[in-house]
Amino acid sequence: MAEIIKHPKPEWLKVKAPAGENYNRIKSMLGDLKLATVCQEARCPNMGECWAGGTATFMLMGEVCTRGCRFCAVKTGNPKGKIDTEEPQKVGWAISQMGLEYVVLTSVNRDDMEDQGSGHFAETIQVIRENDPDLIIEVLTPDFKGRTDLVDKIVEAGPHVFAHNVETVERLTPKVRDPRATYQQSMSVLEHVKKVSPKTVTKTSLMLGLGESDDEILQTMKELRAIGCDVITFGQYLQPTRRHLKVIEFISPEKFKHWEQEALRMGFLYCASGPLVRSSYKAGEFFIKGVINGNKRNTAT
Repeated sequence: MAEIIKHPKPEWLKVKAPAGENYNRIKSMLGDLKLATVCQEARCPNMGECWAGGTATFMLMGEVCTRGCRFCAVKTGNPKGKIDTEEPQKVGWAISQMGLEYVVLTSVNRDDMEDQGSGHFAETIQVIRENDPDLIIEVLTPDFKGRTDLVDKIVEAGPHVFAHNVETVERLTPKVRDPRATYQQSMSVLEHVKKVSPKTVTKTSLMLGLGESDDEILQTMKELRAIGCDVITFGQYLQPTRRHLKVIEFISPEKFKHWEQEALRMGFLYCASGPLVRSSYKAGEFFIKGVINGNKRNTAT
């Protein structure tokens, strides 16, 4: 098992609150447009750093998720099909004002919609591509209940990176995630993307500190490599409220470094691993940009 560190929270998990003129300007603009970012909704500790560095993660289709994972701070409920049809245009305009180089599009689960929001994802990608063909687009999607036809809608829109998070090891999945989100279902989504679009960079993320063993982490990594997953990130699980799962252990920075080295040894193209790393953390994007730009050059020749 990883090193166990008792409360209070270790020094390496303490960060300054986001601030600054650019941060305040972006926050105000997003509020005016009624756009949600996962940076805000998930209380990401890297929000100010990423916004300042040209990266933002937009959460499409509202702030209410139809699922109730026990680790997540996003609201749970039934939006009853309600959606802002102008959101793709709003997101496109916001990106033009933020001066981004890399945008991540994610969403709540929308099991209340016939296509579970896949069409909205695809439309947003298309609008962004029309406005800025050079912008690198990553999607971080739900599992769409494993429906490959809905996954295909998004792949066909042409994101450079397709991310879907397995979140934790197989044994802990029923405890950590909503019952509708199974480990094998998540694996099948990542595997399908790689089969239908081999050049699309596939990516996933695991939270550590929920009681997983080293052997279980290694097994998960092996299974991800077996289906061609390119990029993996590791971060520390932090309990958002008392209603959510408790932290079982705080993983040391040294242990996170170990997993980064292990991932690279196993053949992942990139691994961002650290206590404050989140699935959309900008650390990996510099490398991914190089991979994508290389793909673009190869396509052109």
